[in-house]
This record gives sequence, structure tokens and C-alpha cells, in this order.
Amino acid sequence: MSLKDCNKSWRTLQDTKLLRKLHFCIFKLENLRFLYLKIMLTFINKSLFHAAMPAPRLRSRSLRKVFRKVSGGRVNIHYKKRKPKAAKCGNCGSVLKGVSREFPFKMRSMAKTKKRPERPYGGVLCSRCIRQKIIDKTRQ
Repeated sequence: MSLKDCNKSWRTLQDTKLLRKLHFCIFKLENLRFLYLKIMLTFINKSLFHAAMPAPRLRSRSLRKVFRKVSGGRVNIHYKKRKPKAAKCGNCGSVLKGVSREFPFKMRSMAKTKKRPERPYGGVLCSRCIRQKIIDKTRQ
């Protein structure tokens, strides 16, 4: 191998090193550009879906979140009061059937038959406990 050939090979080696460095720099630039785009996208998403901390009056567990679709295709969070718990039997504690689970202001405007079953102890005791009570009374 002559000195000229060695020099050529050395140059090609240097060129490949330079090319590698260049590729690495381009790769870094691409990554930086990608990172910049990623950051921009997160900012855009944050501005579209503003997930700010709820106001102190809305941080209560008595309110429930309701996601409502509003005009413009956006989704807003509305806060609604939770419904009261279901009525329970005074004797055994089971959930009463036929008793509506509504707010008091809605119960006021309801008909009496809609509020509770039309039987003795209706809305106070469950049917099983009433049946047992009637049987006990007749046996006395």
C-alpha cells in the first residue's frame, strides 16, 4: 500500500467520522424539533382542555361532576348536587322498594302515591317486615 492510498483511506475514514458527526447533529436537531413540537402540542392541549383546579365551593363531595357537551363541540364540567340516599326499612334496614329517591323540593310536588307504597306502614317498613308484623299481631 502506497502513501497515497493510505492518505485516501485516512481521508475516507475522516469523512465517515464527519458524516457520523453530521448524522448525529441532524438526529439531535430532529429530536429537538420533535421535542419542540411535543411541547407545543401539550400547550395547545392544555389551552383546549383547561384542567384548572376547581373553585373551593366546588371541592365538596356532596356535588358530583357531570360532563356536558356544549356548543362548539367542547365538553364542560357541570356540578350537580347528589341525590339523597335510598330510604331504608326501620326494622331490618333493607332498601325500601317503591319509595322514590328524590330531593325534598321535588318530593313536595309529587303525588302521595308516587312517594311511597299504598299499604300499612308503607314507606317505613319493607313488605317482609310488614307481613311478619301482621302475622305476629293476628297470632296474639
